[in-house]
Amino acid sequence: MHDFIAQKFVQYQPRTVNAELQTPAAVLVAITDDVDNPEVILTRRAEHLPTHKGQIAFPGGKAEPEDVDLVATALREAFEEVALNSELVKIVGPMGQVLSRQGFVVTPIVGVVPASVVSQLTPNLGELDRIFTVPLRFLTDSKPIMDPLPIIAGVKQVPSFYYHEYRIWGMTAFILAEFVNLVFDGRIDLYVGNGPS
Repeated sequence: MHDFIAQKFVQYQPRTVNAELQTPAAVLVAITDDVDNPEVILTRRAEHLPTHKGQIAFPGGKAEPEDVDLVATALREAFEEVALNSELVKIVGPMGQVLSRQGFVVTPIVGVVPASVVSQLTPNLGELDRIFTVPLRFLTDSKPIMDPLPIIAGVKQVPSFYYHEYRIWGMTAFILAEFVNLVFDGRIDLYVGNGPS
């Protein structure tokens, strides 16, 4: 699975957001290495949090001074939030940056993990109340509900994926849609015109 995804990244030029006054952050887009049914690991934010409570998100957060780079940020946050051992993550690379409404420049870091780690993950209940996986096949086969949300320049709409009791929307859904479009030649229409500028 790592080699398959990495091949798609060879010619890929991740988008950068020019926002010097914004805080850098990173999320880990962790894909299981199950060739027949790869899944992405997601979390649900705890209801007691002041912001984004109950929302679906990737493990991640803002960069700290001790992080050598944004890959280190994503791996540290994944360990803190879901107890994912960074040594089990085979990094593919970054995807295009997204500017959050809270003032973060978020870099999604794609990595592949053994499918067996999913059952070993435990949520940090101070931040999360649930860890779950979504099959990539569900994302590629879905007809998502499109919401008007200008998340970055050129974007006119962002999908909402409804998976069991979960609504995956906003930045998380946008990143998933970009991943599906890049790796699986998805046709989720996000941009005005013919594609990202």
